[in-house]
Amino acid sequence: MQRPIGLIAGSGQFPVLFAKAAHAQSYRVIAAAYVNESDPQLAEHVDDIAWLHLGQIKRLIRYFRERNVDQAVMAGAIRKTRLFTDVKPDIKAVAMLVGLRHTHDDGILRAFADTMEKAGVRIRPATFLMPELLAPEGVWTRRKPSRSESKDIALGWDIAMQIGRLDIGQCVVVSGGSVLAVEAIDGTDATIQRGAGLADGHAVVVKVCKPIQDTRFDMPAVGLKTVEIMAAAGATALAVEAGRALAFDRREMVAYADEKGIAITGIARDA
Repeated sequence: MQRPIGLIAGSGQFPVLFAKAAHAQSYRVIAAAYVNESDPQLAEHVDDIAWLHLGQIKRLIRYFRERNVDQAVMAGAIRKTRLFTDVKPDIKAVAMLVGLRHTHDDGILRAFADTMEKAGVRIRPATFLMPELLAPEGVWTRRKPSRSESKDIALGWDIAMQIGRLDIGQCVVVSGGSVLAVEAIDGTDATIQRGAGLADGHAVVVKVCKPIQDTRFDMPAVGLKTVEIMAAAGATALAVEAGRALAFDRREMVAYADEKGIAITGIARDA
């Protein structure tokens, strides 16, 4: 008999990848997808699906309970700007938000996970069935970061850890020892475009997991689109945190980076 597992799906390819991995390991996938956020094609890859608005926590819990779901993952992104423009909170969501001191990402997500677990639905890391998505340590591309890029990466790493500790963002753009952009609510892609656009074609991008990060959700992610944006903006090197970041389409991502002369490296936190 197939075991049910809940999938709380945001945007992007991650929910579909998770559904495929879960089916391969004999799970029955029960998906809760968000209107105007999740990919409609997700319905073709799951066993059951409900479309919800952000904030409909009570309905989500009822949906999972009716289908005997006692464990779930959160996969895919939610555009942070929607937290202020497209939310329909129910009574349970309002009660959860009232207890928060601020609306930073990690605080909201941890409170949401606690609410789900109190209702009997354990939230698991989305990578527990897909460890191969975790960024590996070492240089991925043919070209290694240059000496100047390595210095900028070291600076960017320190700054990214600081903004992460404050729960502001996960990404920093650096060039020539100057911080050009830090990620805020606009997200990584916009940060790369803002920062690299100020450089002379030698910016580096650093993306790390927040020191306070709960790795069950909102792990930093990179992919082919990341290096495409970097190439268009003039960034030349990317550093991500090994073992604590997701790397999608890694083969295609590395091939494109090699074509454009972009260096990519995974760095362990204790390195």
